[in-house]
Amino acid sequence: MRLIGLTGGIGSGKSTVAQRLRALGVPVLDADEYAREGALVLKSEICQTFPEACSGGEINRAALGRLIFSDPEARRRLEALIHPYVRQRMREETEKARQAGHRLVVHDIPLLFETGREKDFAGVLVVAAPTDLRKARVMARSGLSEAEFEARDQSQLPQEDKVRRATWVIWNDADLDTLYSRVEAWLEEVQR
Repeated sequence: MRLIGLTGGIGSGKSTVAQRLRALGVPVLDADEYAREGALVLKSEICQTFPEACSGGEINRAALGRLIFSDPEARRRLEALIHPYVRQRMREETEKARQAGHRLVVHDIPLLFETGREKDFAGVLVVAAPTDLRKARVMARSGLSEAEFEARDQSQLPQEDKVRRATWVIWNDADLDTLYSRVEAWLEEVQR
C-alpha cells in the first residue's frame, strides 16, 4: 500500500482536493477531523492547560484559536496534547484501509512539513494558490479578518517552501473544473 501526504497553506484548496479524491474512491484521512475528535476526548486536559479558553468545562474554539495563533508556546503545548492522538487515529484508519485492500491512502495533514512527517510518506502532494486568492477564500468562508488570516498563514511553513519540498504540486488558481482535472491527472500518474 502506498501512503501519500497531502498538505497546503490555509485557503489553498487542500480540502477541496481531498473531497475530490474521496469522490474518486481514494481513502483520505483528515488530521483536522481527528484533531477535533481529540479535542473532545482530551477536553479536560485542554481546559486544564488553557483555562482562559474554556468556560464551564467546554472549549471555546474561537478563544483557543486566538491564543494559539498569537502565542507559539501555547500552540506547542496544544500540539503536544493533540498530535499523539491524531497520529494514533491515522495509524488505525490506515490499517483499516490496508485490510480493505486499498493500494493508495492519502493523509491530509495541514502541518505535515512543520511536524517533520514527510519522511512517513512515499511522496507529498502540495496544493498551492496565490496568496491574495487564499486570503480572499478564507475571509469569505470563515469571516476571519485579514490580520487573523495573516496570523494563521504565518504560523505555517511559507507556501514557497512547501512547493519546493513537494513531490507533486497542484495549483488551484483557476475554476473548480480545472482543479478537478488536475486532481484526476495527478491520481492517474500516481496509480501507474
